[in-house]
Amino acid sequence: MERRVFVKLASTVAAWPLASWAQQPKGNTRRIGWLEPGTPASFPARREAFHKVMRDAGFVEGQNLVVDHRYSHGKIEQLPALAADPVKEGLVASMARPGGNITGMVGIAWELAGKRLELLREVAPKAARIAVLFDPRTAAGHAHVKETEAAARTLKLQLQLLEVKEPADLDKAFKAARSARAEALFIVAPGMLNSHRARIVGLAIEARLPSISSNVEFVGDGALMGYAPNLADNFRRVATYVDRILKGAKPSDLPIEQPTQFELWINLKTAKAIGLAIPKSILGRADRVIE
Repeated sequence: MERRVFVKLASTVAAWPLASWAQQPKGNTRRIGWLEPGTPASFPARREAFHKVMRDAGFVEGQNLVVDHRYSHGKIEQLPALAADPVKEGLVASMARPGGNITGMVGIAWELAGKRLELLREVAPKAARIAVLFDPRTAAGHAHVKETEAAARTLKLQLQLLEVKEPADLDKAFKAARSARAEALFIVAPGMLNSHRARIVGLAIEARLPSISSNVEFVGDGALMGYAPNLADNFRRVATYVDRILKGAKPSDLPIEQPTQFELWINLKTAKAIGLAIPKSILGRADRVIE
């Protein structure tokens, strides 16, 4: 009898950051599904972290493991069709005993909005008007905005919300930021923005806007800073769940976990390009500095 389960790594309300469904086909080979909103090039380090744990557990892709990769290339509306036969969203009974066929990791992303604004203010203390770039089609995007607005009120910062649904919206968004004299940029990563990181950070550097992202991978492409949970570690934890489920564990018995590791990335090349000096107090707290 075929057995299907669903393991999901996500921010608490983000629809599809990572979805995997596992089944037992004929023979000793196991098959899992990998559903991702970006492209194959979006998060290679996260995928490698996942596969490293799977290999250590004895599941090697191409030998006794088949992974069906499906990507929406930033078009989040395609995700339900890509998932096709397997999985329906549902609510869990509790974090400790989720029930049903859903378990995994909670990302904790928008809860860090206040910390990100504090970091941005530390490196750019004169910046009072912050442009917020986000995809309004995602629940996670709206959650980020809500938390960022609350933090901005506390810090007495003005926000300019810039909605981006398509790549063509990026030029319009940055033009609006210039017109409103934005002094810094907050990049909300969920949605189509992850598939256009290089273009976004290029526009930010051109506008000489100090930027911080809810996704540290943006920093590798040129954003000034990023602060987020260590998602490579999350993917390693998800791999241990997939291993246990493939070996017979019930998803309903596996508690949903929260991240315990967080990371701050800083790009000094970008700081130099926009004429900004990063305080030593910030550099000393960074987990990764790109020079």
